[in-house]
Amino acid sequence: MKLKEDINPLLLQVFRSVVWVYSAITFIPWYFLSGASINLERARRIKARSVSGHPAGPYRAINSQQELAAGLHPGVDTLDKVFEYAAKKFPHRDCLGTREVLSEEDELQPNGKVFKKVILGNYNWLSYDETYQAARMFGSGLAALGQKPLHNIAIFCETRAEWIVAAQACFMYNFPLVTLYSTLGPLAIAHGLNETEVTHIITSKDLLQSRLKAILCDVPRLKFVIVVDKKLSSGQDIPRGVTIHSMAAVKEMGFKPENLSTGRSQPQSSDIAVIMYTSGSTGIPKGVMISHGNIIAGITGMAERIPNLNETDTYIGYLPLAHVLELSAELVCVSHGCRIGYSSPQTLADQSTKIKKGSKGDTSMLRPTLMATVPEIMDRIYKTVMTKVEGMSKLQKTLFVLAYNYKMEQISKGYSTPLCDSLVFKRVRALLGGNTRVLLSGGAPLSAATQHFMNICLCCPVGQGYGLTETCGAGTISEVWDYSTGRVGAPLVCSEITLKDWEEGGYYSTDKPNPRGEILIGGPNVTMGYYKNEAKNREDFFVDEKGQRWFCTGDIGEFHPDGCLKIIDRKKDLVKLQAGEYVSLGKVEAVLKNCPLIDNICAYANSDQSYVISFVVPNQKLLTALAERYQVQGTWEEICNNPQMEKEVLRILTEAAISSKLERFEIPKKVRLSAEAWTPETGLVTDAFKLKRKELKTHYQEDIERMYGSK
Repeated sequence: MKLKEDINPLLLQVFRSVVWVYSAITFIPWYFLSGASINLERARRIKARSVSGHPAGPYRAINSQQELAAGLHPGVDTLDKVFEYAAKKFPHRDCLGTREVLSEEDELQPNGKVFKKVILGNYNWLSYDETYQAARMFGSGLAALGQKPLHNIAIFCETRAEWIVAAQACFMYNFPLVTLYSTLGPLAIAHGLNETEVTHIITSKDLLQSRLKAILCDVPRLKFVIVVDKKLSSGQDIPRGVTIHSMAAVKEMGFKPENLSTGRSQPQSSDIAVIMYTSGSTGIPKGVMISHGNIIAGITGMAERIPNLNETDTYIGYLPLAHVLELSAELVCVSHGCRIGYSSPQTLADQSTKIKKGSKGDTSMLRPTLMATVPEIMDRIYKTVMTKVEGMSKLQKTLFVLAYNYKMEQISKGYSTPLCDSLVFKRVRALLGGNTRVLLSGGAPLSAATQHFMNICLCCPVGQGYGLTETCGAGTISEVWDYSTGRVGAPLVCSEITLKDWEEGGYYSTDKPNPRGEILIGGPNVTMGYYKNEAKNREDFFVDEKGQRWFCTGDIGEFHPDGCLKIIDRKKDLVKLQAGEYVSLGKVEAVLKNCPLIDNICAYANSDQSYVISFVVPNQKLLTALAERYQVQGTWEEICNNPQMEKEVLRILTEAAISSKLERFEIPKKVRLSAEAWTPETGLVTDAFKLKRKELKTHYQEDIERMYGSK
């Protein structure tokens, strides 16, 4: 849906005039006090520059030209001190919130499938002091259970309040915390547990039954399983030598005077706080060693980009806490006394899959002001709303598009649009509770169309960020008053960025109009390297002559004149075709994913072939409608496997590629439709919904051979 081209310019002018008259009568004081000129000045100012004067950099934020930031408060150099500082400053404020489950029931769907639906009540809260005491008791109990300082302990658990309590306990007692995604496969889980030699693991009742129990025999050192749920299931069928304890029982153990009085081993800033196993887009997951100092530097940089961050903010946590984006975001909130209410992708909104119709999702109940998300989730919201707009009456659609275009014009001038926000976008804004003031996007590039939609319809700025597990998620974040798209902002105050020439790809720091090259990130947020993987450490990390650590990202970027970075390619995504042309698979996917018919897409190319092919997860509603138009009948799987549907989808993709000015050799020549969505559970995407190219290639090997004409 091309919102910019759908409306007659005369109608837009009439609408603009009506809104201007209303604003002149009602909002004259607001216009004078809105700070539009200040916002424009902020958006256009130089945000970073090269400290060497060379176009390659290193580039630093304007307010960290002399020195990179490494801490939030003087003397607060470890994560236990960060939490202790917050607990003393905000002892009675809400810290961690969990919704009460009132009832659960099975609901039969028209297709015969049964979905579990829940009705949820209010949030129940732990104060900062209560959370601190719970973490202290749990850490003491873990020590009584034999966990030793500087010996690794694992957590394999969903995002919930108990995750943070357990993590804070480990930070207090200097137990390095090994984090594992709950969607990792059994081999990857066993690999992480065995490599880190853990004897204790913290998990949930559901994950113990569904994922962990099957591999316990493959992890011989594991002796203690601590389950965070209040009630344990009977008959766990656990291997001999492994004992199960509830979190409550371990806290009770820690509360005993003889255990509480035992001195704890406080961590140093250079000690490992977390060994984070990345889900990885290729191969076996790697454990990234993150020190206390690394995380504190990272959250210092992130916090600086969130204006007016304070104890009145509410954050909603639902992304995997084993992912650096979510963990860092929650630690930013904890360090500033914010409250964190927990959710899940299945209960996030009123329309989410597990919420019973007529009851409230978590955003409606919590009404958060801050939220971290990944482009995949924002793309879903965007496409859902745009599909509803397409189904509106002509008058409703006209008003929506008029308001959309008017607001796009106004925010480009630094103004807000209170009339449009209250009359047109209020219902869309309510999808996230109605109070959201900052959205932080990370994990993958965000399309311009989706970013415009979030800025306009959700009435809040999107801070698009760039960072990796190896840099504690910190690198860059765009400022909230910068409404430009396709960029990830300037370096954070904790980081500096250099561009390294990449001859094979043809990217150089001397390129015009903007310097380009591989992105190298340096600073106190750059982690200690990969656990037990010296060869990879030598390849990806280095220390310069000043003693600063750097990480070679493999991503290709360019710096704009105002010091903002744009990600333009990735070394591993670049494929040289038979005729010598280079194709950026990531670029092709980013362009074509904007097509409403496409829910997800993976471009693929072989160097011994002359063209690109693609695997596509189509939008079920739109493809079904297309099938009806062409009188194609059958089940969803039969529609996706129909050659005529493949042909039609390819035609639509080609039109979208041409309109987006992709080169001829970049446009896929063949397509395979997938009836199955790609989720972390399928193993075809990571928990941040990045494509796992190796797994996708294996999954679609027969289709690759068919589309390339191999036998």
